[in-house]
Amino acid sequence: METSRSILQEIELPLLKAHNVRLHIKRDDLIHPDVSGNKWRKLKYFVAQYKDKKNQGIITFGGAYSNHLLATAAYCAMENIPCIGIVRGDELSPDSNQTLRDCADLGMQLVFVSRSDYMLKEDRSYKEYLIEQYPGYMIVPEGGSGYLGMLGCQEIVGEIRSVTNFDRIIVAQGTTTTSCGILLGLLDVEKLDVVPVLKNFPAVKVMKELLTYAAFDVEFTEELLEKVNVLSSFHFGGYAKVEPELISFIGDFYKQTGIKLDPVYTGKAMYALFDQIKKGAYDNETLVFIHTGGLQGARSYEKEFGSIYDIA
Repeated sequence: METSRSILQEIELPLLKAHNVRLHIKRDDLIHPDVSGNKWRKLKYFVAQYKDKKNQGIITFGGAYSNHLLATAAYCAMENIPCIGIVRGDELSPDSNQTLRDCADLGMQLVFVSRSDYMLKEDRSYKEYLIEQYPGYMIVPEGGSGYLGMLGCQEIVGEIRSVTNFDRIIVAQGTTTTSCGILLGLLDVEKLDVVPVLKNFPAVKVMKELLTYAAFDVEFTEELLEKVNVLSSFHFGGYAKVEPELISFIGDFYKQTGIKLDPVYTGKAMYALFDQIKKGAYDNETLVFIHTGGLQGARSYEKEFGSIYDIA
């Protein structure tokens, strides 16, 4: 798999013209239907390490609707790698939703654990237990977070810069791995706006912890973080929470551009971007929005809203 499908697509709309804003969308959602966007980039170097160390399989973690679990299952199926998904929620089963069914159909062994046990996923003793239970398996952190995930995401910036110069990148934020990777690739004059999809998420604090944990010194990390602007009020109630206004925005955006967004990540980030444009925050700038994929997440809302791309 490679990134040639991830084009940089410029969008032209009256609102953008009115504020003299150029908006490009980095179409990482086109990389692969299941291993799309930042999911592929975050897994890329983990899989390379897996091959180098001749491991027997991969273990990773995720919730009931995890894009990361599905991406891992699909990537491992393509590479003939045995994989195990530790799923948050011991009341669940492979038939609980389409995401889990797809993971199972792709060959991922799903292990359902209680929420309290799931909280132990970063504990050394729990990791040792997993290694004992599954000898030779390599553990990939939830969401592909960590240095290897950042390394893959850093490559996004070089791909963009090979096509156009820009003032600012906008990206949805979950674990902060993607945003930290992008941050490492920025020049001094370039900025990064992050849109956390979790309520009350301490974005800068978590980014600082991840960067310093990856062996970047504190002074360098603090200089990097000066480029970051956090748009913290666009979570719509919290992770995976939505409101009719957001669904309507996603449907309207699709009708105007032909580009699908998901309600969990990219829809919220694009909503934030347009809000800032209306307020004049990006006047006279060239922006790049990172489409991080995850469109399978839209299926979870069809029961309540129908096809969200038909609503506007």
